[in-house]
Amino acid sequence: MSEFVVKPLSPATWPDFAALVERHNGVWGGCWCLEFHPEGKERGAHRREKKECRVREGTAHAALVFDGAACVGWCQFGSPAELPRIKHLRAYASESDASPDWRITCFFADKAYRGKGVAEAALAGALELIARLGGGTVESYPEDVEGRTVSASFLYNGRLCAFERHGFQRVRRLGKNHWVVVKRVAPG
Repeated sequence: MSEFVVKPLSPATWPDFAALVERHNGVWGGCWCLEFHPEGKERGAHRREKKECRVREGTAHAALVFDGAACVGWCQFGSPAELPRIKHLRAYASESDASPDWRITCFFADKAYRGKGVAEAALAGALELIARLGGGTVESYPEDVEGRTVSASFLYNGRLCAFERHGFQRVRRLGKNHWVVVKRVAPG
């Protein structure tokens, strides 16, 4: 396996991101990685256009993972205003003290690359990009899979163990198998 390279989602990398999404029929039934954005509950073919518009406006962030010229995965991150539609929102809001500076909301890996370190590379890349953007408190909602078998295709929030390897601390449980995890990232 070659070494992965991480690049930010931008107008320049949009065609690579779009090619990966299109190879996977829009990802999760046409999500286009828009689900956690304010307009995420709206279904339909317009999702591609809305995501591209957000990328051009600079209101969509992701660490894209490349194997050579091919984009093979990503990790989406952004501010809470950019990504307000997290899963288990009611439970989250009932116990939330302060809003983080950044949220990491989802991962995706090309089917041919699952189990090959794409998510780890994407998470490390997202943390590096967040540092370049000024750092701050980063929060995510990964799934604890210890003692359970979960298909990689359903782990859109990532695995708890991966976040812990990157220095995140568990804050509280969120739903049955998810955790709120937090890390402070210094500006870089």
